[in-house]
Amino acid sequence: MYRIVRRMELAGGEIILNEIEAPRIARAAQPGQFVMLRANERGERIPMTLAGINPERGTITIIYHVVGRSTALFKSLQEGDSYLNVAGPLGRPTEVGFAGTAICVGGGTGLAVLYPIARRLKSLGNRVISILGAREARLVILKDEMAAVSDEVLICTDDGSLGRKGLVTELLQEVLGREELKEAKPGLVVAIGPIIMMRLVSDITRPLGIKTIVSLNPIMIDGTGMCGSCRVEVGGQTRLACVDGPEFDGHEVNFDLLLERLKAFEDEEKQALEAHGLNEEKCWLKENEAAANEPVREREAQEADEQ
Repeated sequence: MYRIVRRMELAGGEIILNEIEAPRIARAAQPGQFVMLRANERGERIPMTLAGINPERGTITIIYHVVGRSTALFKSLQEGDSYLNVAGPLGRPTEVGFAGTAICVGGGTGLAVLYPIARRLKSLGNRVISILGAREARLVILKDEMAAVSDEVLICTDDGSLGRKGLVTELLQEVLGREELKEAKPGLVVAIGPIIMMRLVSDITRPLGIKTIVSLNPIMIDGTGMCGSCRVEVGGQTRLACVDGPEFDGHEVNFDLLLERLKAFEDEEKQALEAHGLNEEKCWLKENEAAANEPVREREAQEADEQ
């Protein structure tokens, strides 16, 4: 059993932090890896990328958005309760080194995954610029933690309730347009969040030749490569997110195919939400992600027409 030693509700209880006793996993895990969790015998196995690793305490930390039956079940677990199963660490750790200037772009609960990576980049002597975004102020998590491991933090929200009103992609373009970064361009961009956001970030950095890492979270069942459900196309080759990832070169990922695969069980997901009395509007479904970024595509199309 894997006991919850610390539990915090963020964003009015919509986002939950669990610090879990898992000594063997904590000793072996590295930033970028994930675990598979199951709340009880009737629960599903859910992949969660690690938001924190503490070998001394023998704990790992996960942060998740309550969006469906399984995460609602996770939320019901209180401090002192235990997960039935936690398997890991799984996947490949983040491969980072000295990049000079590294830009970390995070959206939504992707900020939880971004934090240990930003901390690692800073410890290696990089200048770290972090761009944080969410729909509204209360969903911008780990602001202080990111500030502690960053040389500069920029924040935006869709509604303007915190920081700049707009999208992380807009802030990224502004940062990359700075004179000092034109002369000495960043060595790395790390983007973690909604699929649409990661695709747009990759589109921005591709013509500039800036290495870009994204963290993918496709449909996943076993986390060990047996089922093949998490397959993604990277560089024209089929890869498994659970064993080859979850991080990949953003310039090589076929995001269109990934989005199509994520919609495969859309009807079943909606039926499950209705069956368990959950609010579909809170789930930030893929089409809502696309709609949130529609202004970016409209501006890009307009600029293309003007050229």
